[in-house]
Amino acid sequence: MIFGSTPAGEVVDRHVLSNGRMSVAILTLGATIQSVELADGTDVVLGLPTVSDYLTRSRYFGAVVGRYGNRIAHGRFTLDGRTHRLALNNNGHSLHGGESGFDKKVWRAEPDAERAVRLTHVSKDGEEGYPGTLTASVTYTLTDADELRLDYHATTDAPTVVNLTNHSYFNLAGSGDVRGHVITMPADHYLEVDEGKIPVPGAPVAVAGTPYDFTVPTPVAARMDGAYDHCYVLRPGAVVRVEEPVSGRAMEVTTTEPGVQFYTGHLLDGIATPYGRQAGLCLETQHFPDSPNRPDFPSTVLRPGEDLTSRTTYRFL
Repeated sequence: MIFGSTPAGEVVDRHVLSNGRMSVAILTLGATIQSVELADGTDVVLGLPTVSDYLTRSRYFGAVVGRYGNRIAHGRFTLDGRTHRLALNNNGHSLHGGESGFDKKVWRAEPDAERAVRLTHVSKDGEEGYPGTLTASVTYTLTDADELRLDYHATTDAPTVVNLTNHSYFNLAGSGDVRGHVITMPADHYLEVDEGKIPVPGAPVAVAGTPYDFTVPTPVAARMDGAYDHCYVLRPGAVVRVEEPVSGRAMEVTTTEPGVQFYTGHLLDGIATPYGRQAGLCLETQHFPDSPNRPDFPSTVLRPGEDLTSRTTYRFL
């Protein structure tokens, strides 16, 4: 169904996936998860009602961000001896693909199965400063096991860097804030960052004995006033668990990616967006921030003839 249109006249569609118990609404603008409605009618993600809101009031609510999710220091990187310069849209750094990243693009959608939809965006060579024409897709599948599965795929015609992730904000209570949500994060290390949220030189830091340790179930606001925006290095096969103790709802997150950006929405202000501080939390499965400038991190380089594939699954319990 038609959801609306952009100022340029591009039609934005809304696709609904249902398994008879829960339903998920996907927008072609930003390949966005607009809603995840559970069997009891509770919507557990932060969404917006209009195209205009998504273009002007969103903090990447539910969108697929790219071409490079998270930050690239000083908006530049060198690949095969050539330096590429990007938009400086976050405190002198490049964030989530730049001024007009994948979250602001209208993706092409096609049904992929009975409860799946595949969305594709072709990012032209030079878009936001990135080299190579990149064809990126994400397939959303709602399974019988109440799993929302995200399968990413990308190819390029020239060497480039890519880091795709989904930026949904979850609130398993359906309202209020997430300070009481309990997190279990199977990650023994996290990336320490500077004031610009760029990883500092050196190896990932052990979480043991720090406020960043969620290896055992811990409420979001138990430490640091619940203000987190950090990338965790996941253990192989990790299952990240979120629990909302009042309702008893829970969510488990698995991924093929090496890390997850844990952001607790503490910068939401209820003014520029309709949601207030800590109204939702993000678990952005991804490669590490600033990897194009960090040869010690897992590579985010994609070359012609290669296929980028990754999978993230959100299971609702």
